[in-house]
Amino acid sequence: MSERTEGYAGAVVAIAQAEDVLDRVTSELASVGRAAAGNEELRRVLSDRTVPASRRVGIVEDLLASMASPVTLNVVAMLVGAGRGGDLEAIAAEALELAAATRGEAVAEVRSAVALTDEQIARVAEALSRASGRNVTVHVVVDTEIIGGLTAQIGDTVFDGSVRTRLDQMKERLS
Repeated sequence: MSERTEGYAGAVVAIAQAEDVLDRVTSELASVGRAAAGNEELRRVLSDRTVPASRRVGIVEDLLASMASPVTLNVVAMLVGAGRGGDLEAIAAEALELAAATRGEAVAEVRSAVALTDEQIARVAEALSRASGRNVTVHVVVDTEIIGGLTAQIGDTVFDGSVRTRLDQMKERLS
């Protein structure tokens, strides 16, 4: 993580804390970061400094106006206007980590083939808290590549219970 990315993430957390919407802003920012990372054209436009900042900010406003909180909209507009559109995913990840740290927690990125219910998320958070010895905030990413099951990453530790990994292991044993 670059010093600049950490600085922007710290500013995002400070703004969200001041507005008392930290969890919502970090969650929405993570969604925006994933969307930008998953769409090459969007990422290119948001990070292209030859595109006027007002145009890039206008795109953000058009995309987020009805879906995100005003604070998230303003934060993303600020980041894109400052030329950090290509760093949205990294800034969001760092902001999630900082927000969790303010609560004395760790962040687990959980990948699932399908969206999880609130009850499932709570059970996963409880299991990961027991396994890691820390309170864990779960950030769910839907990833159909894993076919089924879950993977979870807390810092450098990965818990892999995905069907894809199990199939790969079985394939390796059979060959």
